[in-house]
Amino acid sequence: MLKWFKRLLKKEPAVVEEEAGQEAEAAVSEDTAAPEEVEAATSPAMTVADAPAEDTAEPVVDFFAGMEEVAEEETPAAAEIPAAGDEAAAVAEPVAEAETPPAATPAAEEKSGSLFQRLRQGLAKTRDSFVSQIDTLFLGRKEIGPELFDELEEILITADLGVDTTQDLLDEARKHVKRVQLNDPQALRRKICEIILSYLRTEGQNTPPAFPESGPFIIMVVGVNGVGKTTTIGKMASKFVRAGHKVSMVAADTFRAAAIEQLQIWGERIAVDVIARESGADPSSVVFDALDHAGPNKIDIVIIDTAGRLHTKVNLMEELKKIKRVIDKKVPGAPHEIMLVLDATTGQNAISQTQLFHEAVGVTGLTLTKLDGTAKGGILINLVRSFDIPIRFIGVGEQVPDLRDFEAEEFVKALFAEAGGNGVGP
Repeated sequence: MLKWFKRLLKKEPAVVEEEAGQEAEAAVSEDTAAPEEVEAATSPAMTVADAPAEDTAEPVVDFFAGMEEVAEEETPAAAEIPAAGDEAAAVAEPVAEAETPPAATPAAEEKSGSLFQRLRQGLAKTRDSFVSQIDTLFLGRKEIGPELFDELEEILITADLGVDTTQDLLDEARKHVKRVQLNDPQALRRKICEIILSYLRTEGQNTPPAFPESGPFIIMVVGVNGVGKTTTIGKMASKFVRAGHKVSMVAADTFRAAAIEQLQIWGERIAVDVIARESGADPSSVVFDALDHAGPNKIDIVIIDTAGRLHTKVNLMEELKKIKRVIDKKVPGAPHEIMLVLDATTGQNAISQTQLFHEAVGVTGLTLTKLDGTAKGGILINLVRSFDIPIRFIGVGEQVPDLRDFEAEEFVKALFAEAGGNGVGP
């Protein structure tokens, strides 16, 4: 279990209370002015999705042990609401019901097998492409030679481990073969597993964010268009709610069609406040309103949804910097986590995205979505080797339990285990 998540879950559970909407008047400049300008302005009207007064908190100690086995009947799945041009239609029509796949039922959970098997199924494409090719390469071989390493190099690069990571891995494997006079391909397979696991166990992977001594824990979620930020936020919020925390979500993506409505649907389903304003509002002012709302309402965790933006667009990246400055001005030291959401299916493009977002706002955690939809899950290993940024979550399916806290051992086992097994051996 992630150390930072464990620490967060140790906080006292909060009873979910009804929140009233707040109304005020003002205008905040939409340029990239300093945060003082936002603070000086009076906040315009915002809307808060009221939460039921029912205390649905579960024992914190049992959160990870049992949460993922619970049916997700009241939680929307990962499908995004279509970016319709007609906003009125997006709100009036039953979009959420029509576009949202049915939630998991107990029978479906039982059919999918254990939690480990769910992860293994989610990584099936990567395993079938990456690991199966390695197994085919080693099958029937009696010795280890240069040709084997050449073919292995091609497999690793094709799986998006990257050239540098692949060369490091093969160099280490060659040294091991030479040092112990190894001539068993299956033993080499096990060594490859060990090397990959050592890469994923780096010190940076155990680095928690800086938790505040008091006040809410603030998570700012960033990323390019279409990676699944809003869906990831909904799933994260659901996890925190099940742990007994009072959560609010902030609709600071004020430009994408139906983005606000999508977050509000999540808020209704999981009984979480959603701080929002009209479409096109200044995102920094929405965030300012949300932080004003958090203190007096005893919010434990604030999750901020920002608009998707191309990492190469300088003006849009400057807007993210402005949002970060506003947060820090309002709550010194915040945001406590800047989470970059990456689409695993983009492969090596995730490297450039991470680099530019990190340079702009200082990313402190990564979430990889859609690992179940790609055969190139090796990008996760490449990211760990290229950046000293912890991977917080991986998405391997549409249901809430499929957003999993990342654990290196579990990930490697799910990739390399034989069918029906839990080990990483042959």
